[in-house]
Amino acid sequence: MAQRLVDGGARVLAVDLEPDPDGPGEPFAADLTDESANRDAVAAAVDRFGALDTVIPNAGFQHVAPVAEFPTDRWDALLALLLTSPFLLAKHAWTELERSGSGRFVCIASVHGLVASPYKAGYVAAKHGVLGLVKVLALEGAQSGVTASAVCPGYVRTPLVERQIVDQAKAHGVSEDRVLEDVILAPHAVKELIEPAEVAEVVAFLLGPAGRAFNGAPVTLDHGWTAR
Repeated sequence: MAQRLVDGGARVLAVDLEPDPDGPGEPFAADLTDESANRDAVAAAVDRFGALDTVIPNAGFQHVAPVAEFPTDRWDALLALLLTSPFLLAKHAWTELERSGSGRFVCIASVHGLVASPYKAGYVAAKHGVLGLVKVLALEGAQSGVTASAVCPGYVRTPLVERQIVDQAKAHGVSEDRVLEDVILAPHAVKELIEPAEVAEVVAFLLGPAGRAFNGAPVTLDHGWTAR
């Protein structure tokens, strides 16, 4: 997404625990489970660019375990990163988004904001919460030109998905070489992973003139998952 937006002429503050110093975007190291880091990231963008008109919360990780065995610290960390951080980014960026006159808040949620899967209590709960947050932001931003939406992809070819293979094999009792087809892609009507570039194009569309009316709603790209 950062590369797609840079290619389109945007100046991007690329926030990560260990950002790539060579880009895309301007690197900024932050642990977004910490409240002050969210505030600092917003302040850094305003300081470097002189303004801030777009926020795209996308940081995340996954933990796979049955509810009875789900570690409380993983639950807390998932909600901190996937739900509290988007709220804090919106909170600290809100004045700048309003000042821009056409601010966009595009949170990368998940199809798991609309449906559930077993063994992912923290992730699913947080992503459902993100959709509620986006609805509130859309209503609060309506008079000042700020829009909010949530991109809800199915499984995307990212390290987050690849790192689930061992845990999913253990949780479902299948071999690792069968996890992708039998577990991960099972809900997809089309048995393919979504490519990161496809998600990036959806985000770019939402940030453009034609994306203005997408407000307070999920934007789903899930290879037919929610059609079932």
